[in-house]
Amino acid sequence: MNLRALHRSLILRLVGISLLLLLIVQAAGFAVVQTFIVRNARAQIERSLDVDERVWRWLLTQNAVRLQEASVLLAADYGFRSAVNSGDSETIQSVLENHGARIGAAMTALLDTRMHLQATSPSRTPADYQSAVDQAVPALVAQPQGSQIAVVHGIPYQFVMVPMRAPLLVGWVLMGFPVNETLVSEMQQLLSVDVAIQVRDATGAVAVPVSTLPDRALADLRDFRMGGEQVLGGETLLVRPVRLDSGATSARALLLRSLNDVVAPYRQLQALLGGITVAGLVLFALGSAFMARRVTTPLRSLVSATHRLSQGDYDAPIEHTRRLDEIGNLARSFDRMRVDIAGQQGEILRLADTDRLTGVPNRERFRRAIMEAIGPGSAGRPVAVIALDLDRFKHVNGVLGYALGDRLLQAVAERISGQTRSPQDVIARLGGNEFAMLLPGADEAAARDMAQRILRAFETPMAFDDRTVDLSAGIGIACWPGPAQDADTLLSHAEIAMYAAKLRLSGALVYEPSMDSSSAVSLSLLTELRRAVDRNELRLFLQPKVSLTGQPGHAAEALVRWQHPERGMVPPMQFIPFAEQTGFVRQLTLWMFEQAVIFLAQPRVQDLALRISINLSTRDLLDPELSNRLGTLLARHGVSAASFCLEITESAIMDEPLRAEAMLNRLSEQGFKLSIDDFGTGYSSLAYLKRLPVDELKIDKSFVIGMASDDGDEQIVRSTIDLAHNLGLSVVAEGVETVSILERLRALHCDDAQGYYISRPLPTDDFIAWHAAAAERK
Repeated sequence: MNLRALHRSLILRLVGISLLLLLIVQAAGFAVVQTFIVRNARAQIERSLDVDERVWRWLLTQNAVRLQEASVLLAADYGFRSAVNSGDSETIQSVLENHGARIGAAMTALLDTRMHLQATSPSRTPADYQSAVDQAVPALVAQPQGSQIAVVHGIPYQFVMVPMRAPLLVGWVLMGFPVNETLVSEMQQLLSVDVAIQVRDATGAVAVPVSTLPDRALADLRDFRMGGEQVLGGETLLVRPVRLDSGATSARALLLRSLNDVVAPYRQLQALLGGITVAGLVLFALGSAFMARRVTTPLRSLVSATHRLSQGDYDAPIEHTRRLDEIGNLARSFDRMRVDIAGQQGEILRLADTDRLTGVPNRERFRRAIMEAIGPGSAGRPVAVIALDLDRFKHVNGVLGYALGDRLLQAVAERISGQTRSPQDVIARLGGNEFAMLLPGADEAAARDMAQRILRAFETPMAFDDRTVDLSAGIGIACWPGPAQDADTLLSHAEIAMYAAKLRLSGALVYEPSMDSSSAVSLSLLTELRRAVDRNELRLFLQPKVSLTGQPGHAAEALVRWQHPERGMVPPMQFIPFAEQTGFVRQLTLWMFEQAVIFLAQPRVQDLALRISINLSTRDLLDPELSNRLGTLLARHGVSAASFCLEITESAIMDEPLRAEAMLNRLSEQGFKLSIDDFGTGYSSLAYLKRLPVDELKIDKSFVIGMASDDGDEQIVRSTIDLAHNLGLSVVAEGVETVSILERLRALHCDDAQGYYISRPLPTDDFIAWHAAAAERK
């Protein structure tokens, strides 16, 4: 979304939300007003209907009084009574007709004392009169002074009845007045209320014979049953029913008032309020849009600033004209953030190229320096890269502490920097205890000279407070032009030469393709080595150990040989180092251990009480599952852990002292005998070795072989044997080449010996035969 779209979207949302809230408030107000108006209108109509009902009943009462008076006059007329006494039917009928017409009575009749019709006016049939008598007379007899409604041919009539005496009761005069348009019109004229007469006969049919309503409303009115609200002809009316009926016929008057007429005066007020609301909405929308624009305009400048910041432009200040409100504070805070980010970005860039501990360039910066040195602008000048890795640095960290280790790294960086030839030389820390130096314009000879200068600089011990640390390093050199074509490969070659120098203890080595374990020959060899296990090309060899103290039992060291189908017997030094570099040495160790377990499980071997020694590499010792894997193999073949001696070099232990100690403790608890191999060539602390669950020391063959010509070597062997015995450890001497060396070791009370004088490494079957021959010689 671009800035303009974002701006419009925010304005629309602000205005929309404001208008929506206003509309909700206005709608709620309209709903309340409407409810109030309708409620008040209903209450007003109900009060009017109360009055209407009273007036309607009053009109019926007045009409009944008039009929009552007219009936009394007729009953008291002398001529009429004479005609009744004489039975002159013509005269009676004439009087009834004339008197009824004079007062507006639609029905007049004379009843005898038993309420039977004697004479009627000719306006209705005798059946009509009989129907009226049946409906009205019983009630009138019970209440002579009142009136009664009866429905004749669907028209309600109001009847009154008075006795006629001469002087005794000779009959009754019955007079009926129709409840018609005259009466309801009078009601409408008096109170402006609509009146309808609703009649329901015995069958349930409903008719409206009299009404002030228009014809279109009558159909709905016929279905009206209860009081309350009714919609007639599209108009809402409130209806008050007033009962008129008596007997089986139902008749009632419906008083109706229009709710619309009462509410109509308020509609104009509502329309006015609606207009005010619309005008308010328009003004509110304009005001909200104006305020939203005032808010979003500085926000747009902030959005533009964020785009500049995202592109790395921290120089342009953020403009802001709002000083006292929140937007101005936001803009000023954002500008301060821009300044802070610019400073932090510069610091980040500096830290990204610098090793924080030593202050020298890091690996990435060193890599870029190599790319610049061998790039198109180098003009073909030679370049040398020196990689350096400190010896025993992990031991320093583990024994002396990480704080001293950090100080040591800082001192190393200063000491290496002191050997630079010119400001163009670059010193870097590649990681851990690995450093590098870039020498622009230096050939191989100059690089070798620099490497020697660095080694000589390390000959002076480093002093920290009351502690002195002796350091050495393995140094690798790679030159350009040469096998490397790019910066990464050149640095990799220097590191490969560095690792080779550490393995060979050679001080400094120049890279050669034969060192590269990733070369085609080495890769091919490693690939074939991985397949050798599956193809059963590896062989287990055993080199006997003999006891020099007459102790019972036999021992041997397990060694691996590779019977290659094409290369023949491959020497261990051609594939073991590569296996250690790639980690495949762990698979080799497990293979050797399993083969040794299988060998010990054979019945012909069990009687020998043989203990087999197996070498563990650094990778083996740091494998957290080593003890579990070895235990599984022992359990599978039913062999005891006491039948094995696990040999570990000092360097393997000191690479990760804490982890190594934990694993050795677990192996010792399982029952394995543990031996320190090549003792005397490492730099381990005797105090640390004393903590380890070690059972045996194995003197390095270089000291044993040197006993024949160097008294110093013999003194080292004697001291080692005495030291081991004082610590409760047994001693094995390897490299026994002559009988004289064997006898000297016996004289020094060495426990066991092995070497070519005793026997070369043998296949397992030959080893069994050798033992059999040795037993016969004894």
